[in-house]
Amino acid sequence: MSFVIAVAGKGGIGKTTITGLMIRALKRRGNVPILAVDADSNVNLAETIGFPQGKTVGAVRENFSSDISNMPPGMAKETLLELKLNEGLIEGEGVDVIAMGRGEGPGCYCPVNNMLRRFLDILAKNYPFVVIDNEAGMEHLSRRILQRIDALLIVSDPTPKGIMTAGRIRDLIKELELSIENSYFTINRIQGKLEPVIEAEIEKHGFKSFYGIPMDKLIYDYDLSLKPLMDLPDESVAVVAVNKILDEIIKL
Repeated sequence: MSFVIAVAGKGGIGKTTITGLMIRALKRRGNVPILAVDADSNVNLAETIGFPQGKTVGAVRENFSSDISNMPPGMAKETLLELKLNEGLIEGEGVDVIAMGRGEGPGCYCPVNNMLRRFLDILAKNYPFVVIDNEAGMEHLSRRILQRIDALLIVSDPTPKGIMTAGRIRDLIKELELSIENSYFTINRIQGKLEPVIEAEIEKHGFKSFYGIPMDKLIYDYDLSLKPLMDLPDESVAVVAVNKILDEIIKL
């Protein structure tokens, strides 16, 4: 059975960066093969870890009607769909990537979610580790696109809105009784000591502790130069912090 790590939180807090650093850490430790799932409609996980962007699940859905009209005699629709979805799987050394892409019309992700859920169930059986970069907010959690999660990183930045969103995600998990083994409240891009207003917000939303990831100029420099985060040096402060979180998650 796959060990599933997912990253959730509001937009703009560095979820994709943390997902990429998790993938980097797993690969460096030899925990491969890894299935990296970009479940954000604004796909950029592939580029973040040094892969070309391939065909998305959303693109497959958009073209599926025309594909059916040209379907070979005797082929089931489900078989054709699986073949088309496999075309979107980008294979690499120790890491493969699949991206969800856009939904059906403004704000509607239901058909894409259903395809991704089914496809992930099939794919995940072939990977000991699955790492998922989620849509901003709670979209995929509320639609149960992830059947089971071993470790959910609920990520915030050091802002009141980020903490509030993290609290809502935690509450939603309880409300929907989602199958999540463990969750880890994580604050990204910390610069020095947290402001008292942030500490108060953390206490207000009932978080007893958190994992901190410092602001890392190296990540900014790599993004600016379009360098993949997989190439970050071991001494990167964000790399060090994510490795410590991973130690706790998988108890290596």
